[in-house]
Amino acid sequence: MQQLSRPARRALVVVHVSVSVGWLGLTVGLLALGITAQLTADPAMAEAAYRSMKVFADWLIVPISLLTLLSGLVLSLGTPWGLARYRWVFAKFWLTLATTGASIFALRPNIDHVAAVVAAGQPAGAAGVDLVIAPAVATAAYLFATAISVLKPWGPTRHGRRVRDTARSSAVGKSGRRTKAASDSLTP
Repeated sequence: MQQLSRPARRALVVVHVSVSVGWLGLTVGLLALGITAQLTADPAMAEAAYRSMKVFADWLIVPISLLTLLSGLVLSLGTPWGLARYRWVFAKFWLTLATTGASIFALRPNIDHVAAVVAAGQPAGAAGVDLVIAPAVATAAYLFATAISVLKPWGPTRHGRRVRDTARSSAVGKSGRRTKAASDSLTP
């Protein structure tokens, strides 16, 4: 893929960080509502918490998770970091893909189910406990993704080392010295 221009890359970083933080905030909010619904003795409060979770699930989970995934994918492919050049980028991609799928195909339907059950006057039961566990796990996953984005652990993948070594060998001139322009093109 063609490298993004500096203004496009910077704009995309702002979009990606904003929606990622929004997804983390949404998940923490869902966790707070799930805990409230589980711990309250008031059935009306539990129903209100589950109905609030349903509003967030219906309007925010799909667009925020997909925009996070898409912006991260474009950002990785349009920058020297690449999608498969560094282990942390690769891990973050798969973690985001897995949590996007889980949010859309498991969490959202479970919220819909529990909201309908509670609205019918029945207790949420074990499905209600799942609405505490799932956001707790998701929050941990998003915090882990944030940590590896900041710390950038693990170094390059085998593919990334090959790309780096190829770029370095082509950057070395006949004198055996690297030029300033070639050195600058090697750093992500």
